[in-house]
Amino acid sequence: MIITKRHLSRRTVLKGMGVTVALPFLEAMTPAATALANTAAKGKVRFVAIEMVHGAAGSTTYGAKNNLWAPAAVGRSFDLSPTSLAPLDPVREYVTIVSNTDVRMAEAFTTPEIGGDHFRASSVFLTQAHPKQTMGSDLFVGTSFDQIYARQFGQDTPIPSMQLCIEAVDHSGGCEYNYSCAYTDAISWASPNEPLPMLRDPRAVFDAMFGVGATPEDRARRRREDRSILDTIVSSIDRLKTQLGAADRARLADYMDDVREIERRIQNIEALNRSGEHRELPTAPMGVPDSFEEHVKIMFDLQAVALSSEITRVFAFKMSRDVSGRVFPSTGVTTGFHNASHHNERPERILDFAKINTYHVSLVPYFLERLKRTPDGDGNLLDNTLIVYGSPMGNPNLHNHKRCPLFIAGKAGGQLKGGLHLKASDGTPMANVFLAMAQKLGMNDVKSFGDSTGEVDLNNVG
Repeated sequence: MIITKRHLSRRTVLKGMGVTVALPFLEAMTPAATALANTAAKGKVRFVAIEMVHGAAGSTTYGAKNNLWAPAAVGRSFDLSPTSLAPLDPVREYVTIVSNTDVRMAEAFTTPEIGGDHFRASSVFLTQAHPKQTMGSDLFVGTSFDQIYARQFGQDTPIPSMQLCIEAVDHSGGCEYNYSCAYTDAISWASPNEPLPMLRDPRAVFDAMFGVGATPEDRARRRREDRSILDTIVSSIDRLKTQLGAADRARLADYMDDVREIERRIQNIEALNRSGEHRELPTAPMGVPDSFEEHVKIMFDLQAVALSSEITRVFAFKMSRDVSGRVFPSTGVTTGFHNASHHNERPERILDFAKINTYHVSLVPYFLERLKRTPDGDGNLLDNTLIVYGSPMGNPNLHNHKRCPLFIAGKAGGQLKGGLHLKASDGTPMANVFLAMAQKLGMNDVKSFGDSTGEVDLNNVG
């Protein structure tokens, strides 16, 4: 345990056998009579990118006319009720909707590329660059936004960035239309030819976050013994409590409860999956629940804990995989995700696809509310985070990349006002939004990004 007599370092950790547990922000990390803004304890803004594939019903002509994605009104007086963004209404003051942007870099540039939209689009989302068509190792697209941010603001955290996903990925070999599967499965690129692997198993994410077990054998033994990682740091926790005030002790207790609850849920998932009962996803890792919603929520919980303790400040989260056939029963739509996206421009089928879009968006407030409830510095964690949610596809039935769905959540350390709908002029690249986010995040050396032509004013009320 690294502590000073008068106050704690922001980098304080508690260590047990094979376990390292970082701490959330505590008042003891701010020296007495020192303004938080002037201390090293003040955390940097966190960044989360969430990709949802297959575009949106609101990107169709019918959907745009009927406001199935973005609201009709721009500015601050907008009505979310008819849109797929309606679930965001309780946190609308933290949401900035940017509609009507295009992702031209995901389009086919040459005749052989025609038809391959699903197999290149994900690589474009955070790079806003056009991928080289290849099934070999000569990959080339661009360095992703999250990795540029992590290089500048993630080097002093235990993990510079993390990449998570919900569905199976395989970066090896070729997919279809002569595209490497790396383009389909990776949204984070450390360089134009280096896709970063993604973690699907919540257990693997938990172990990475807390350095669990020096060896695979150590990790396996702890699981067999059904022990919590917190069991190994009880004495360190007790010593730390003696140096904390009442508010910090309560914050520490809440944080440890969060860690233990996530660990318990993972253990329950693993126990169920080992029980021999029927699994909807029999080939999935043991820690992956059959329920899409449960999987997404536990991944959000893991991200919230990691962001609050600055295990990392950067996440890229791929919530689905292109051409996914997954069915979402709670939507009332019995057609698989990909087939539902090919709605043949029929209004009733577009409306069914909109139900799936709404369902996916409905999971995000769970994350936002959790961040909002988490103290961070002189505000909350949502105040100090920028989250971008979107898709590099527009109308999936046409495989086009116009009017692509996108929204931003969080205040980015006070740089975003939120509660705003901005409608870009026709033909505006989505890259312009990323360039604007770069400036709000302090990435001042980023003068252009992808095919950007300028910045979108993310606080402009028109």
